[in-house]
Parts: sequence; structure tokens; C-alpha cells
Amino acid sequence: MLRRAVLLALALDAWGEPPAHFHPVVWMGNYLKWARQQWRGQTPFLQLAEGTLTWTLGAVISAAAGQQARRLPWWAQGVLLKPLLARRALFDAVRAVHSALAHDDLPEARRLLSWHLVSRDTAELSACEVAGAAIESLAENLSDSLIAPLLAYRVGGLRLAALYRYANTADAMWGYRTPELEWVGKPAARTDDLLNLAPSRLTALCALVVAGQPKAWRVWWQDRYVTTSPNAGHPMSAFAGALGIRLDKRGVYTLNPAGRSPCAADLPRALQLAERTFGLALLVLLVKRKSRA
Repeated sequence: MLRRAVLLALALDAWGEPPAHFHPVVWMGNYLKWARQQWRGQTPFLQLAEGTLTWTLGAVISAAAGQQARRLPWWAQGVLLKPLLARRALFDAVRAVHSALAHDDLPEARRLLSWHLVSRDTAELSACEVAGAAIESLAENLSDSLIAPLLAYRVGGLRLAALYRYANTADAMWGYRTPELEWVGKPAARTDDLLNLAPSRLTALCALVVAGQPKAWRVWWQDRYVTTSPNAGHPMSAFAGALGIRLDKRGVYTLNPAGRSPCAADLPRALQLAERTFGLALLVLLVKRKSRA
């Protein structure tokens, strides 16, 4: 049943996203926006308490909704699993940035990068930096938006998949070290870190295997913990090594510093690597477990 549900979800994903009114991740985002408007704490302790309580409420609702679906037939589970994945949306976003760069439209490439892929300010990024940021986002979100929810479904069904998607969405909206979010967003950030420990490393290892380059393994081993996130550096450094490029965020980190600067032509290569990485990860996730005697 699991394999059929996953394959159906991926087939449905090829058609794009469901309308926003029927999209569970949009519902999660709306709740997180509403919860943020309710915060009133003025001290770190109160802010941490508010963040914990509001995050936990959303987590319980998300997991409970997934739990209700545990006895549904495989096709219904596949339909419900699909909105928790974002393969087509991610790949289309990277292709759009590549198209803009290939046509020498840097302002449009910056806009598309900011709109779909990154939260950083893109106004001053060079073409190389835009290409690099798109590849970084592709590598990280290949794990966060695709492999991680499928791994969660493999381990704990729709309940864990829904909980993962909620945790990841909360981190994306609350997990920033700003004066406003430093304490209130900490539960969301730390939970997301925990839930992504396994999928980020699975993504990196699959990328390294399909790349088949000893140098890529060395880059990953040296740079996997260079980023501020304990997880993002794994798939990003694996992609940097496999593609032979330098990925950096100004004043924050540099992955594979000996590599060349990325360019628009590297985006199709990165997409091909992502496709092959996902293919291997999918095979791993769909291996049938042996029943106990």
C-alpha cells in the first residue's frame, strides 16, 4: 500500500499544486500567521513559552489530522500525501531562474529567486550569486520538500508526514534569529533541526553516490557543517562537490571554496543531479521491509 500511495502522490504532483483553499500547507501557514499575531510576550521566557504553546497546538492538530487518515485506502492516502510534497514546484522554480539568467535578465532572475526559493535579500546579487543561491535552495529543498516528507510517511504514515510538513513550515516562517523571533521561534527551529537530521544526510549520500566522484565526498566531509544549520550543509556541500562549483552566502559561509563560480549553465546540471538523487532516494524509501518471523 505504501508504495502505491507514494507513486500516486508523485504522479499527482506532476499536475501541480491543489487550489490554495484546499491545500493543507496553506492552512498550516495561515495558522502560523494567526498565531504570530497573538504573541504579546515582552521577555525571553514569555516569548519562548508563547512559541512553545502555539507551535505545539498546531503540531497536535496536524498530527491528529494525519492520524485520522491511517485507515483510508492507499489511493486516498496518496491523494492526501501529494500536498505535502513539492517536487514540481521546486524544479519549476529553478528552471524559471535558469531561463531568466539564460536570457541575461538579471533583475527577473533576482525576483524569481526571491519569490520562490530564498528569503535573503536578492537585490544586489550578481548572476553567479543568483545561480549559486538557486542551486543551494534546490539541494536543501530536495531534502526538505520531497525526501523528508516521504521518509516521514515511510516511518510514520500521514500522521508523521503532516507533522513534518507543519514543523518545516513553522521553521520557514518563525525560525529566524531576529529580535522579534529569536526566542518565540526557537521551538520551531529546534524541532525542524531534529526532524531533518536523517533526511538531509540521506539526500547528501544519495547525491554523492549518483555523482560517483571521490572529490565530491571530500567536499561534503570538509564542508557539511560550515552552514549555520546542522542539516542544510549536507545536501548543499554534496551538490557543490558533485558539480565542482563554489557555493557561498556573503559573510555567512562558503562551500567548496576551491570550486569555480557557478553560472546559468550549472542549473540544468544541478536539476539533473537532483532528479538522479531523488530517484535513488525513492528506491531506498520504497524497499519493502522484511516481515518478522
